[in-house]
Amino acid sequence: MTTLVFGHKSPDTDSTGSPIIWAWYLNEIKGEKAEAVLLGEPNTEAAFVVEKWGCPKPRIVTEFDAGQAAVIVDTNNPAELPANVNDLDVTAIIDHHKLVGGLETKGPIDITIRPLACTATIMYDLMGDDAAKMPDWVKGLTLSCILSDTLEFRSPTTTDHDKALAEKLASELNLDLGAYASEMFEAKSDISAFSDAELIRMDSKEYEVDGTKFRVSVLETTAPKLVLDRKDSLIASFKAVEAEDGVDQVLLFVVDILNEEATLFVPNDLVKTVAAKSFDAEASSDLLVLPGVMSRKKQIIPNLKV
Repeated sequence: MTTLVFGHKSPDTDSTGSPIIWAWYLNEIKGEKAEAVLLGEPNTEAAFVVEKWGCPKPRIVTEFDAGQAAVIVDTNNPAELPANVNDLDVTAIIDHHKLVGGLETKGPIDITIRPLACTATIMYDLMGDDAAKMPDWVKGLTLSCILSDTLEFRSPTTTDHDKALAEKLASELNLDLGAYASEMFEAKSDISAFSDAELIRMDSKEYEVDGTKFRVSVLETTAPKLVLDRKDSLIASFKAVEAEDGVDQVLLFVVDILNEEATLFVPNDLVKTVAAKSFDAEASSDLLVLPGVMSRKKQIIPNLKV
């Protein structure tokens, strides 16, 4: 049976590139039949990266047969995975997020969760000496994942190890790291083709805090005005997304990559309370700037209170 390798719903660059990287490793190095798949359409940056490095976009799979062999990457949260994930034959998890719980497997599996900024960095380490066999396109995907998840080393999740690996790969590929990161972020900032609901779900994760279910959405951009100019229509779309997705509240953060700050949309008193308790910040309008907030994983999710 072919092992399917996939990341979380609403695939970003790491959750698009890492399945491709690990499927390459399983197929070409380990001699095991594997296929990278996605749980949804990749965001604009991820789509740019896949095209840049000449990779076919993995097919999208939304329903999985019970017993399907699978490797899960870049998440361990059941809310971000197929509804029947516990019916799959999950053989490994490779991740860099906090352990959420709720996954049940058919037997013992390999689990690697490390406090690094990027799943692709962990994969490079797991390959050991075999990482030297990476073709340029796999190196390019790995570099892209690191640059995306670290926001070119601006994110507080960045480690010296992530940065050193990115610089090593850029050198081997003869790439100007800063120029390439700018290309990626420009692709990420192009939101013109997306509806409000698509933007809200584009880079979004579901989390429950003290009984309140949140959809925590983050839009990372070098052109925040393009998003903020759509404030009224985005806020108006919150209720429809909440109803369709079965969550109590959308929390939308627009991360300004260059100015290293996030703007939180504040549509109601619940979000005002969240802002006050979570970030010690008082919202006087429907937008609240949070200086220095760049990372959902390290600065937003761990601090959420209601």
